[in-house]
Amino acid sequence: MKLSKFIIVALLASTLMITLSACEKQGPLEEAGEQIDDTVEDAGDDIEDATDGG
Repeated sequence: MKLSKFIIVALLASTLMITLSACEKQGPLEEAGEQIDDTVEDAGDDIEDATDGG
């Protein structure tokens, strides 16, 4: 079950990064998107660490 959550988080992070990379000009929405991306990536790392440790 934890592995499926990690996969979902990784896919969401990848999709967000691809979507945001298309923006040429960094505005407030892109900055917010980057913060969301960082949060999702950190969550994915936490899940990965949890599955490695167990």
